[in-house]
Order: sequence, then structure tokens, then C-alpha cells
Amino acid sequence: MTAGNDYPRVVITGIGIVSPIGIGTHAFWQSLTGGKSGIDFLQTIPASDLPTKLAAEIRDFVPENYIANRKFIKVMTRDIQLGVAAASLAMADSKLKESGGTDPDRLGVVFGAGRIPTTPGELSAVTKACLGADANFDPQLWGTESLNHIHPLWLLRQLPNMPACHVSIEHDARGPNNTITNRDSSAILALAEGRRVIERGAADYMIVGASTSHLNPVDLAKMGLYERLNQRWTDPQKACRPFDRDRDGIIVGEGAAAFILESYENGDLRGAPIYGEILGVGAGCDAAGADSADLGRGLSVAVQAALRQAGIEPSELGHINAHGKSTLADDCIESRAYHRSLGDYAESVPVTAMKSYFGHFEAGSGAVELAGTLLSLQGGMLPPTLNYETPDPLCRLNVTREEPHQLKTRTAISVNRSSIGQSAAVVVRAI
Repeated sequence: MTAGNDYPRVVITGIGIVSPIGIGTHAFWQSLTGGKSGIDFLQTIPASDLPTKLAAEIRDFVPENYIANRKFIKVMTRDIQLGVAAASLAMADSKLKESGGTDPDRLGVVFGAGRIPTTPGELSAVTKACLGADANFDPQLWGTESLNHIHPLWLLRQLPNMPACHVSIEHDARGPNNTITNRDSSAILALAEGRRVIERGAADYMIVGASTSHLNPVDLAKMGLYERLNQRWTDPQKACRPFDRDRDGIIVGEGAAAFILESYENGDLRGAPIYGEILGVGAGCDAAGADSADLGRGLSVAVQAALRQAGIEPSELGHINAHGKSTLADDCIESRAYHRSLGDYAESVPVTAMKSYFGHFEAGSGAVELAGTLLSLQGGMLPPTLNYETPDPLCRLNVTREEPHQLKTRTAISVNRSSIGQSAAVVVRAI
């Protein structure tokens, strides 16, 4: 039991990763410690008319290799496929089925998801059916002509709760099931909910995680309107530079990570691989209409709440896995939030920013970063932040660079913050 209450200790006993720098924990960790970037010129879709030419793509992903219910693949978008694959890898890593499995009613799912837009090609026949004799769009033809060209299951590819649904189908998980759509903070909030389900005894095991793919022309066109997309196209692998003075915007990407949660007593009894214990989770949000000086207060609240719940002081943190979005404004806001919440220790605690390896993909990137935190604790090494060459005086942080950093404390905090200030933080400790 956790000290001071009757809740069980909740631990992570399986990790599944599908990312631009590797599929599975081994390949992913090798890339992190070897400084291997997954960012390059966009190849999945034509980029000539898009607001960016760079992306972090998963080029060796074959969904049939990870999804047993192959008949469902045709109604899964890329986001869903990545999430189900990550969950399957996490289940295999946890050795849950090898140890006798579990009652399906005691296995639940909480998954984070982002926008899942349609592609232009999916509705091209619908649009053509609405063209009148003069070749102009005629809305009067929608009901009589266009609906016949929409596949009956088309909507199932776009619903954000579909990753959680397909994960539950794939693993016969009939317990509590939910979806978190809180953009960048979704993965940590999904972890928090999964932990609460275990604590209150509503399930014995929870599959939690998040998945997102931004490699869609509709998504990229929309993001170009409200995000600063990276324009450093001469050297793709040096483009993403979190907290560096010369950073130039985000690199879009895709990926997913999933985790198996259970009580420490149960995991220890069945000899499961325990990656870490969840000590505390916090959340916060910037006030509506907050002025520039107050931006990031939600992240400060989240960090302080996570530390308070964990019962530790800032000086006990071994490292921060930062959001590190690589935009001028967001990195400054994040840095200021650490100074508010950690005080003087903000300038000495080691910081890594893993988006420098695999880009930004909102809900999914938060999950992949958390996986990186857990593997860092297991390995006792903190991967360096790529391309951190010139420190920004407005971001006074101890950012790791060049070589992996030897960890002195096996306790860490992983954070995420959306562009509108929704923030979450989780403190984890290696056992």
C-alpha cells in the first residue's frame, strides 16, 4: 500500500512503442542513446504544396505484423493502427498472457487520441457527385446523389474513441474503457485515469497510452494556420532544436506508446518486468485570456501537484522529460513554468527534450516521451537533447547535450502542455 493511505501502489509492467526512431523498446532505446534522429524530408505524401517539407515518419510499420484481428485494419486510420500495435507490444512485454492471463472483465483500456481527419481522397467521389451540369458544387445533390458514395463505416475511421475501442477488441478487454482527447496532455491524463481504476479496484490491469499521426495533408494544412511549422529545410536532422536559441518551430510526426498498469503486489507476485511506479500525477490549465506573463501557470500547477502527490521535493528529481516543442514562445513559457514550480533547482536538474528525435504529434508524442522516461530510469542514462548547441538565455535550464547523462536519482517527471495551456505532469520512480 502507498504510505499514508489504503490505495495499492500502481506500477507499469509493460511498454509498447511504435515511433519514427524504432518499433519496440530495444530499437527505440538504441536510437535515443545513439543520438539517431527520425526526422527527414516528408515522403509519405507529396509536400510541394504543404506548409512544411519535413516530418518524422515511421517507414517500416506493417500493421499486419502487430494486429491479430486483420479484418478490422481496413476500418482503422493510421492513428488507430499505431495505437493498437503499441498496445499489442505492451501486452507481450508485460508477459501477462504467459502468466495465465486475466479475467476479461478485469482488463480495461484508457487511451488518448487527437484529431483523426479524413483524407481528400476518401470524399472525392462524394464531391464529384455534387457537381451540377455547370461543374459547380450543388448542395441540392447531397441527399440524392452524394450519400450513396459514402461507405457505411466511414465515420468509424474518424471517431477519436476508436483507438480505445479497437485495443479492447484486440485484447478482449471488457473492463472500464475511456478515451481522453486533451491534445498533448492526453497520454498522462490517460495514465492518471488508469491508475485510479486500479486503485479503486475496478480492474486488475489497465492498458493505457495514446496515438496520433499528423502525416495527413488536411492536418498539415490546418496546423500551418495556427502552429509555427519548422522552415529549416537544408538539414532535416538538425531542424528540431528544443530550447536552443536558434530553434525555428515544430516538426510534425507520428507514433504511439502503450503501457500496462497493475498493482505492485500483483506484478511482483507474477514476476512481471516492473519499469516504474507512478508516484504522482498533476494537471492544470492556463486561465482563459491569460496575458503573456501568466502563460505557463497551468504547467506550474501540474508540476507542483504531481510533486505534492508523490511526496517528494524538487531536489529529489533525477531529471525532467520536457515538452520541448521547439518554438520560440512555447519553450520560453515552459522554462518559466519550471522556475515557478521548482525554484532554484530549475537551473540544475537535468532536462531532456525527446521531440528533437521524433517530432511533435500531440497525444501520441506525450506517450512516446513517457516511454522514454521509463527506459531512462531503467537504464540509468538520460539521452541527450539533439541539436542543443547555443543555449537560449531566456530558457535557463540544464539541458543535456552531446552525450547521454548518467542519472544520480531514479525518480523523474515527464510533462506535456498543449498550445492553449492544458498541462499534465507525472512523477515516476524506478523500483
